[in-house]
Amino acid sequence: MRTNAKAGVVRGSLLTDPQARAWAFQIVAVIAVVAFGWFLFHNTQTNLAHRGITSGFGFLDNAAGFGIPQHLIDYSESDTYGRVFWVGLLNTLLVSVIGIILATIIGFILGVGRLSPNWLIRQIATVYIEVFRNIPPLLQIFFVYFAVLSPLPGPRNSLSLWDIIFINNRGVQMPAPSAGEGFWPFWMALALALALIAIVLLNRWARARRHATGQTFPVFWISLGLFIGIPWLSSLVFGGPFLWEIPELRRFNIRGGWVVIPELVSIVLALSIYTAAFIGETVRAGIQSVSHGQTEAAASLGLRPGRVLRLVIVPQALRVIIPPLTSQYLNLAKNSSLAAAIGYPDMVSLFAGTVLNQTGQAIETMAITMSVYLAISISISLLMNWYNKRIALIER
Repeated sequence: MRTNAKAGVVRGSLLTDPQARAWAFQIVAVIAVVAFGWFLFHNTQTNLAHRGITSGFGFLDNAAGFGIPQHLIDYSESDTYGRVFWVGLLNTLLVSVIGIILATIIGFILGVGRLSPNWLIRQIATVYIEVFRNIPPLLQIFFVYFAVLSPLPGPRNSLSLWDIIFINNRGVQMPAPSAGEGFWPFWMALALALALIAIVLLNRWARARRHATGQTFPVFWISLGLFIGIPWLSSLVFGGPFLWEIPELRRFNIRGGWVVIPELVSIVLALSIYTAAFIGETVRAGIQSVSHGQTEAAASLGLRPGRVLRLVIVPQALRVIIPPLTSQYLNLAKNSSLAAAIGYPDMVSLFAGTVLNQTGQAIETMAITMSVYLAISISISLLMNWYNKRIALIER
């Protein structure tokens, strides 16, 4: 009887213990997820076998056999599908990086403009935000591509800037750099690294000096001078790093230089304009979250409005701005997949489109494409979360 009673007590304690129940539910959930995943995998493999479709990633070694209008790395039609993957990945990253930079700049200007004492500036920023954030991004992409860029003149009647940059309906042709004779890449890379190290040390010294004495230092202009000056001195000593290939108007087209295709211009402009509207509201909310007493205290010390905003308001507002700003960066990176609608050669257009149609490897191509966007999003989240922790207030 005692043994049974003890057993009953033990059995009852396991059933009523919240921690034991939590572990039991988690184990059951994991088993259910694994079983469901195995069912999907087995069912897919069976269906592929019945239809005679081979699975695997061996197709990446096959020749692609098609051209790509824009590639940041060397590519030809004889290259493999694996090379196509890298071309699509770099094109996607190019749109995301440029779009994030432009959207951040425009968004911060809009956020500050929404709070400007000037009525006209405030209304322009308000109208911009209310218009562009309420129009779907795909329609804005179509508008820029078909209504803004397509009506531009042809190559023979290109809009010229100083006879070195040409704008037409085939894109923007601009000078392209190429390695010059006697150029030593090692020394140029070393010069750039030294310039970056000097800029970091300068920023730390200027911050410590400002905290100790309250005096500011023209960090931006000095940093820009270091970034340009050190590599320039290296080119004087070890040889010019670049030769510039200038585009020239031939009989029917413009040859030479670097061509920015209209699809890239359209997707970058449309996504930057669209995302900047949301960033502008985020910046406005962040600035308004800072107590007005901070502004009054800074003004009482004799700081000009520009320095009050840059040194007092924005550093405190960033703690409110960064979390929603991360979401906007993620949305822009994912919305870059809309570029397939106008034929821009990104991951969706190249890999989930052309490669899938040619190989029939639907599962593999879609899995790779989704993994790329997942990796990009996670990388942005990790970087922004690291920065958010770095600027967060530490309570004592």
